[in-house]
Amino acid sequence: MKRLILLRHAKTELWNEGVSDRDRKLVARGHKDAEAIGDELKARGWVPDAALVSTARRTRETWRHLHDFFPGCEATLSDALYLASVPTIMDQVSLAAPKVSTLLVVGHNPGMHETALSILQKAGTCDDAAARKLGEKLPTGTAVLFESEEDEAFIPVHFRMIGWIRPKFLRA
Repeated sequence: MKRLILLRHAKTELWNEGVSDRDRKLVARGHKDAEAIGDELKARGWVPDAALVSTARRTRETWRHLHDFFPGCEATLSDALYLASVPTIMDQVSLAAPKVSTLLVVGHNPGMHETALSILQKAGTCDDAAARKLGEKLPTGTAVLFESEEDEAFIPVHFRMIGWIRPKFLRA
């Protein structure tokens, strides 16, 4: 069995003059949301073996919180994931997936949303309500969970959407 977790970075400060997009940092809610997502992934048993993380500050900060829940997970920083397109994200996943059971990718919109939709359109879902919500948007800090019964290289048509974890629904 193979698993893929696509995660959009947590909530960030607004872009403004004097701060490059790459250097935008998480706001307080983003830090809390990243911790909540890590806790929920662990509670569901979705423990990544490896992570691919964009080199932007906001994705690295998101990963730092997740790593607290998955200390055995090795992360690779990938400049290619910064504002990446669907083909680039798919290529990165294809290169990493054969070596791991559960792969986490921490990136940005619109690429993460479009990649999740692309996989969903090819293989379908086990959670129709989550799929409909995903069709609308991929909010910050949201993780989309895909699973394949096949234990082989990453082939999108084999990965069904199992559900998603949205920080908004985890806040007490």
